[in-house]
Amino acid sequence: MKAISTKNAPAAIGPYSQGIEVNGFVYASGQLPLDPATGTFPEGIKAQTRQSLLNAKAIMEAAGLSLNDVVKTTVLLADIADFAEMNEVYAEFFSEPYPARSAFAVKSVPKGALVEIECIAAKKI
Repeated sequence: MKAISTKNAPAAIGPYSQGIEVNGFVYASGQLPLDPATGTFPEGIKAQTRQSLLNAKAIMEAAGLSLNDVVKTTVLLADIADFAEMNEVYAEFFSEPYPARSAFAVKSVPKGALVEIECIAAKKI
């Protein structure tokens, strides 16, 4: 296993890595919408979705990949009513063939965020 780390995404705040590369796959930990420069959340679900995806993108780039290499995402929402607005922004970051995705509401997202997104990418052989 190889740890993936970048200053362009929020630092891990616990016993986990921003990302791990193993056997041709890169697993990005769930990305909260923290701006790595300020440590704050933007306001609203659209801005938070965008920041979470920018953080995931930074981790993929640190591994030599892009969001085009993502094969699976998981989206955690604090409120399922935010699904349509999240989906609108999400569509700006991915193109066909879209990654497989799970999206669901949870009781709460860490630090009071509205969204958290994790990604799995595959390196081309």
